[in-house]
Amino acid sequence: MITKNLNEAIRVLNNNQLIAIPTETVYGLAGNALREKVVEKIFTLKNRPFYNPLIVHISSKDELTNIAKNIPNKANILAEKFWPGPLTLVLPKLDIVPNKVTANKNTVAVRVPNHSLSLQLLKEIDFPLAAPSANPFASISPTTPQHVENYFKDKLRLILDGGICKRGIESTIIGFDDDEPVLYRLGSLSIEQIELAVGKIKKLTKIDENKPQAPGMLSKHYAPKTPFYLIENIDLNSFLACDKNSKLGILRFQDFDKRFPTQFQEILSTTANLNEAAKNLYAAMHRLDAQQLDLILAEKLPEVGIGLTLNDKLRRAAQD
Repeated sequence: MITKNLNEAIRVLNNNQLIAIPTETVYGLAGNALREKVVEKIFTLKNRPFYNPLIVHISSKDELTNIAKNIPNKANILAEKFWPGPLTLVLPKLDIVPNKVTANKNTVAVRVPNHSLSLQLLKEIDFPLAAPSANPFASISPTTPQHVENYFKDKLRLILDGGICKRGIESTIIGFDDDEPVLYRLGSLSIEQIELAVGKIKKLTKIDENKPQAPGMLSKHYAPKTPFYLIENIDLNSFLACDKNSKLGILRFQDFDKRFPTQFQEILSTTANLNEAAKNLYAAMHRLDAQQLDLILAEKLPEVGIGLTLNDKLRRAAQD
């Protein structure tokens, strides 16, 4: 059921069931983060491996000390500046947070979402929400209520309708090493913005696919069912050399490619605005994936600002 009824959403959550909630990034599959059985339902419905931790959502920075401890000064600076917003912080957890949430790690990923409806919801319940993206594991993230409905249908009791997600790309995730910030996941908040607030950020050089430090770090993610390829420049001839009857979908940044049928093309921003492209990316991927194409070709975006994040998402969605 897609609804704007906040009281019904609260009732379902209080009954230890799951709902989908809107955020400024993507829709989340949400349940009581402090009840292990509820958290297990999230993993089961998503078919998400238990070694992949979840993000906990709270209503304000003031609630941070209810679930985290030993908070670095730079984490407080980032929370003060960017919350509510698309920034997740990975911090030492309190024992109140179940190990299922954190994949048995002693840290918890936490953020304050910047969506009025979900913030109101979080203020009216007396527990934080564990809320990974409301999609089956590794599928395209949902940015509309209908995307969630298409995925789960009657398996999910309630989808709280907050409209189209304004950012359209997951939150940036920052952890800490000796109190210094470390980038775990590229997201809606650019690295440049974060570094202006707290200085240089370390980049991870090695990721354990079976023990990721934070959500969204696995090499395969955000993928459509249709074979999907990321390329520097779309070359029609090279992709039709093997099969001239291939039905191709095209994902481009700014303008249509006249060599391809326009009905099978998605343009992310006619004004070459990377923030607009981010907002439109997953919805465009959903539309292409629904057209029963043989393959989808995505053209790489400019490697600047949030373009780095968009290309990272496309790489994780692409075939080897």
